[in-house]
Amino acid sequence: MLPGDKSISHRYALLAALANGVSKIDNFSPAADCQSTLDCLKRLGVRMEISKTAVRIFGAGLNGLKRSRRELDAQNSGTTMRMLAGILAGQAFDSTMTGDASLRRRPMGRVIEPLKLMGAEIAARDGGVAPLRIHGQRLHGIEYELPVPSAQVKSAILLAGLFAEGTTSVAEPVRTRDHTELALEEFAVRVEYSNRTMRVRGGTELRSRNLAVPGDLSSGVFFLAAALILPDSNLVLHDAGVNPTRAAVLDVLAGWGATISLLSVREVAGELVGDIAIRHSPLEGGVIEGDQVAQLIDELPMLAALGPYTERGVEIRDARELRVKESDRIAVVAENLRRMGAQVEELPDGLRVGGKSAGKLHGAEIDAAGDHRIAMAFAIAALGAEGKSTIRGSESAAVSFPGFFEALEKVVER
Repeated sequence: MLPGDKSISHRYALLAALANGVSKIDNFSPAADCQSTLDCLKRLGVRMEISKTAVRIFGAGLNGLKRSRRELDAQNSGTTMRMLAGILAGQAFDSTMTGDASLRRRPMGRVIEPLKLMGAEIAARDGGVAPLRIHGQRLHGIEYELPVPSAQVKSAILLAGLFAEGTTSVAEPVRTRDHTELALEEFAVRVEYSNRTMRVRGGTELRSRNLAVPGDLSSGVFFLAAALILPDSNLVLHDAGVNPTRAAVLDVLAGWGATISLLSVREVAGELVGDIAIRHSPLEGGVIEGDQVAQLIDELPMLAALGPYTERGVEIRDARELRVKESDRIAVVAENLRRMGAQVEELPDGLRVGGKSAGKLHGAEIDAAGDHRIAMAFAIAALGAEGKSTIRGSESAAVSFPGFFEALEKVVER
């Protein structure tokens, strides 16, 4: 039921394009964001064959990409723009990357700064936003400490490190998603680890691989939440990715009282995959803050929307990053919950959502603000509300989960 993991699909496609030989990627994500990555790679001369169940990528090799005659359009995908910027910085040609109106508002300075330290020449509009004009040239390795936890920035630096002279290292303040490191090793690039520091050596040739993408846990969380909201629910999600840097949401839900368990856990290409079983359970709620936030950043809208279904409510702190996602997710979540009758206090870096004692949610007109995770989170919140809810901009769910509403209807009908 779950689509292929979006984060992993991006990375497998980018590395397959740089590898020698043909790679087959099964269960590649159908998300619009991942299609943006494939489209950009095609414009860079990478040949591929795409079917409903797999993508075959004919690797160009580390130095085989070609200059695109047109701008590379990442559409709504910040992952595409940030990670591909790392690759393009080390090419022997110039590139321009742009995106839709939402992406052109999102900050890129945090990826531009370390790439410039590696010798890249990147020009952006005021405020460090796209379009990005990248003058590709020879890079040199650096030792870089991330000022803010970001798997995308870390990945961009490591990918640029493939084209750099010497060793490139990235130290992160808290552990973030390690899909890039695991994928690099699958494509025969050695990654050295010490504490929270990762190192790669430039010039390493990548070897093609046949890989299967696990189910996307960040998409699965919406169905887990639906099971917790709807009485008498009993749900199993099969073949979900449960990488420890992504599975923090399961720990949070279990800590709130959810009856949840992992079954048939196994390792596939360095990634942990398993079945997740969950039953309707009363939820206590609680506080999400500090180091938790980096590992829950995609799941926070859904966890916040669960607040009115918990005893204590939900408080989220230290999540200012949510304000510069596809929407200002703090403000949009707060406004939509208020429309449904929830008690919400908006904070500079998060929000407080009242629990059951504040009253039952009622149907309302929801504005997804063009944000896929908002659309899906409030579809779930609406399941337990009294009356009908309408979600404006619901089509944005296709950015990460085409067919979400059809899948939800099937699950609820059962």
